[in-house]
Amino acid sequence: MKLNKGVIFILLGASFFGFTPIFAKLGFSYGYSLGQINIVQMIISFILLWSFTLIKRSSFKGLNRKNVLQIMITGCFIGLTSIFYYGSMQYLPASLAIILMFQFVWIGIILEWIFSKIKPAPITIVSIILILIGVFFASNFVNGDIQGLPFKGFIFGILSAFTYAGFIFFSGKVAVNVDAWTRSSLMVTGSTILVLVLFMPDISSVLPLEKNLLTTAVGVSLFGAVLPPLFFAAGAPLVSGGVANILTSIELPIAILSASIILAEAVTPLQWLGTAIILIAIMLNELGNNLFRTKKHIKG
Repeated sequence: MKLNKGVIFILLGASFFGFTPIFAKLGFSYGYSLGQINIVQMIISFILLWSFTLIKRSSFKGLNRKNVLQIMITGCFIGLTSIFYYGSMQYLPASLAIILMFQFVWIGIILEWIFSKIKPAPITIVSIILILIGVFFASNFVNGDIQGLPFKGFIFGILSAFTYAGFIFFSGKVAVNVDAWTRSSLMVTGSTILVLVLFMPDISSVLPLEKNLLTTAVGVSLFGAVLPPLFFAAGAPLVSGGVANILTSIELPIAILSASIILAEAVTPLQWLGTAIILIAIMLNELGNNLFRTKKHIKG
């Protein structure tokens, strides 16, 4: 029963995150800038996460000056991911932006290799190759539909993958014994400070706060920074890490499907094929590594 609850919670968290492109695109259609959307989003996320943390009376045990700063710096990676991810959506279809951001999977493997000296297993290398093949099809490069799209959008998309991979890597290393809600609130504090500094000229332009900007910011905040961590925190302890990673990959088809249905973006069969290859590669990496470790353990 616990496993079922954990699976449901993680699927819900990943699915919520898949809807963030809708609100980002909505904000751009209203004429709001990248800075305006990020500023209001981060302030709302800051208020909501700290409210949850204080209402739950989460523990502050284990915090000190050093790791508080480390947690906040780690949170800056999420702020950068938000900037680059939404920035990519300014220039590219949402379906392509999410595919580029999803390259965090293999980038994270490279980071583990460089910083933790964990050499990828053969099955992992096969998975990376499959992911790159999937990207080739999912980007619609075959039909030439990416020609004419601003190169800046692709740069932002890849940068969002690097910063998201960096967030996942460092969040698993920094102050892991500190209460999850307290860590999340400190991380969003770091993100908020970063966004306010980077978009300082835009701060005055968000006031007085317009209804459309508030609607957009509440959407990207709830579906991007509040609800996913809430459900991940509830579900992650109930399933294994490998299963959790596989389940979170549902974010990719949800985001593309929502872009297709709600944003009316054209998604070709080849793009769906590429998406399926990426998902298969993620499952192959997780299940293959677990199977390999199990056989190794049995032989030992």
